[in-house]
Amino acid sequence: MRNIVALDAPSNLGLRPPAPGTVPGCHKLAGALRENRIVARLGALEGGVVVPPRYDRGDWQEGDGVFNAAALATYTRTLADRIEHHVRAGDFPLVLGGDCSIQLGASLALRRIGRYGLAAVDASPDFRHPGNSDGVGAAGGEELALATGRGQRDLSDLEGLGPYLREEDVRLFGIRDAYRDDPELVELRALKVPVVTVSDLRAWGPADLAAATVTAFGTPALDGFWVHLDADVLDPSVMPAVDSPDPDGLLPDELTPLLRTLVRSERCVGLNVTIYDPDLDPDGTAGALLTDLVVAALTED
Repeated sequence: MRNIVALDAPSNLGLRPPAPGTVPGCHKLAGALRENRIVARLGALEGGVVVPPRYDRGDWQEGDGVFNAAALATYTRTLADRIEHHVRAGDFPLVLGGDCSIQLGASLALRRIGRYGLAAVDASPDFRHPGNSDGVGAAGGEELALATGRGQRDLSDLEGLGPYLREEDVRLFGIRDAYRDDPELVELRALKVPVVTVSDLRAWGPADLAAATVTAFGTPALDGFWVHLDADVLDPSVMPAVDSPDPDGLLPDELTPLLRTLVRSERCVGLNVTIYDPDLDPDGTAGALLTDLVVAALTED
């Protein structure tokens, strides 16, 4: 039985300000889930906090590339150090974000160790890069592109290890059906990256799809895989506290078997949780639900 290690990565460096003069509130995610006793309920060990640099876009303007890039690069390496340590020790790191750019820390850490896959459970592909968009800037919507070697090299080729992920080692789950014709998805399909939309998942069954992915990730070419969970994969009727609460998302009884099947695999080496914003959840119900879902996935029935 592996030790679950709860590690806070409260970075909001990859998101745009929700309003002028403000900062994204997703850096409070870890604190909110801890208030819901996630560590005690999982019997997890304490992994501490990887403190991020200050959120400051300075004089950044559209067209300048990824904002907070230098801070993101520093933070990615520091977070990767911590994740690498726990994976090498045989622990199961549970990384509490933060925005989606924290996934770069996991990808870099695992690239240092070997070759790993990624199962991304997310409402959007986060595959925006200069080759398919004029709106590059927020790494929280670009981390998959950066991890597969696209975009500016000060983020996509840290330590000369880029790409951190190979396209054939990536699986996407829970993408909104409304994004089917988005340029990011068109490109991903051309690259033959398996993309499971909400309607696909409902048609084929979440547990069965996850089990097929675990089998695919069982190839000797891979050393294991990581799971990235973005809270916005859930429908806003149950998870309104995200920066992009798009309609027609997954419901809890659909997400639970998908996530449980993935993270309980012996090949799964860790999980990160991102994007939930306590500032948008005044009564705390969405945070309590997210905590319940993660606990249910990681504990025995």
